[in-house]
Amino acid sequence: MKTFYSCRCFYTKNIFLKQFGIHIQYDNKKQFISQFEQVLRDKGCNTEEQLEDVIQKIQEEIDRRQSLGRASLARQRIISATYQPRHEDIYKLKEDYLAPEFLDLVAQCKSEGVTADAVMKRLQPQDGSRLYKFHVFQQSFCNLFLEEIEHFENSDCPKGRPNTMNKYGILLNELGFDEDFIIPLRKHYLSPITSILFPDWGGNDLDSHKAFIVTYKLGDDLDLSYHYDNAEITLNIALGKEFTGGTLYFGDMRTERRTDRYSRYDHQPMFGLLHRGQHLHGAMPIEDGERYNLIVWMRSSRVRNQRCPMCDDEPDLVEAVGFGDGFTREDSVVDVCTAS
Repeated sequence: MKTFYSCRCFYTKNIFLKQFGIHIQYDNKKQFISQFEQVLRDKGCNTEEQLEDVIQKIQEEIDRRQSLGRASLARQRIISATYQPRHEDIYKLKEDYLAPEFLDLVAQCKSEGVTADAVMKRLQPQDGSRLYKFHVFQQSFCNLFLEEIEHFENSDCPKGRPNTMNKYGILLNELGFDEDFIIPLRKHYLSPITSILFPDWGGNDLDSHKAFIVTYKLGDDLDLSYHYDNAEITLNIALGKEFTGGTLYFGDMRTERRTDRYSRYDHQPMFGLLHRGQHLHGAMPIEDGERYNLIVWMRSSRVRNQRCPMCDDEPDLVEAVGFGDGFTREDSVVDVCTAS
């Protein structure tokens, strides 16, 4: 198996300050104050005490990131030893869980001589952009999956949260879904689709991922600030439950900001939305009910080895646990500067 790495920028850049809705870089206190003090004051951080509190929270986040791999392994060991699944069968992917329309789409993408135009005609890209909606799971599977997630949430097991933007949710590798569910889903079902729709962004050689559940409900996370993903390609699947609001909105690609026009997308349970990770997007506040989404950040080391998508530099590799952030030390030839 490949050995995967993270980029050192993970410990200093793209740190999200939810209270102020901004991402920041923190190399040291002097740099941070010089670069962001006025921005924070404009957003209501007016006293030295408030500023010091922000810096303390940033340092806590940096410490969390530096211990992330060790902490994740420790949680996995505890969960594996103590957690009793409610639906043990669903930890292994079966075609019965997948919608017939999804299986037909995968078969079309695997067929000889298939063209991107033929596949896109079937998918009807959202608002003419590279946003593709398709039915993924059966309702019966979504029901079982949600019951399992809630069962785990109600357990005493430790839980690793997805990222600083989503305080509520579950890392699926820690729960044990990676080996027999997410990896086969990526390799055998999603890769045929992405190889047709995103060949210019590693769609034909996705070799790692990060998969997690995010939840939105009153009293927890309500919305998601405008951002981009640490992925070449993202699949966002709505699992349920009943909810209103929470509309997704998409702007330009991160490196190609040209307009203020947004595409809107309303989640539909069992359906997924496939898009470029660098496609800027956010979610409006949920108004009522609860929404659970399965997010799969899919990564191509062939692409990201050339340029880290989070700092735009050649990656400065550091050791990581598992898939890390999808970097490898293998040579790559893709020219991401000319990809579109």
